[in-house]
Amino acid sequence: MGKRIRVQRRGRGSSTFKGSTHKRVAPSRYTPLSKTEGDEPKRAVVEELLHEPGRGSPLIKARADRGVFHLVAPEGVSVGQELQFGENASIATGNFLPLSEIPSGTYVCNLELSPGDGGKIAKSSGTYATVVAQTPEGIQVRLPSKKSVYLNPKCRATIGVVSGSGRTGKPFAKAGKRAKWMKSKGKVYPRSKGVAMVPASHPHGGGAHKSSSLRPTTVSRTAPPGQKVGLIAARQSGRKQRRR
Repeated sequence: MGKRIRVQRRGRGSSTFKGSTHKRVAPSRYTPLSKTEGDEPKRAVVEELLHEPGRGSPLIKARADRGVFHLVAPEGVSVGQELQFGENASIATGNFLPLSEIPSGTYVCNLELSPGDGGKIAKSSGTYATVVAQTPEGIQVRLPSKKSVYLNPKCRATIGVVSGSGRTGKPFAKAGKRAKWMKSKGKVYPRSKGVAMVPASHPHGGGAHKSSSLRPTTVSRTAPPGQKVGLIAARQSGRKQRRR
């Protein structure tokens, strides 16, 4: 009799598979939208630069009239710096304002997909999006994936590039450091391949060379947890056939 596979054990919610969420500082979100966004620019002061486990970039803790809020820190922001936000805010690193007020060619981060959602895109270390043009369809923005999208002109964005761009260039050097990093994100490490197991421990197990499964690796979207591993609801599997 085999043991329960990884996806089944993870579903039980034991401490092995839980992230250290109690160590998180705060979500990175803009202040809520108000009716007075078009008046004089609002001001906030950076009180502190914080580290959050599981997040690659630093967080800034800023205080405004509305209270305290946290955002991912762009490169060049320092403690004590005054930030501006609103439609009439200046184009300077760390300020956030609607896309309609940002000139073309500007690097932005912490980009909203819909007005008031708090920021969804370009929040990891070293990433940025680029404001391309203002069109009748909306503001054209090139995302970090090089894909261009058209967004609502009222979507807010922070001027600058997210700090911590050199983070991925430094190796972990020790397996223990990587294990702690993965644990802070709530991920399991090390992670054994299914084809390296015996058939009793995983649906992909078995085989002479441990490089391929004895069974198909595609699985239905509605499969139970004991079977739902591999290419879930795959449109195709294997290499594409070249057209002649």
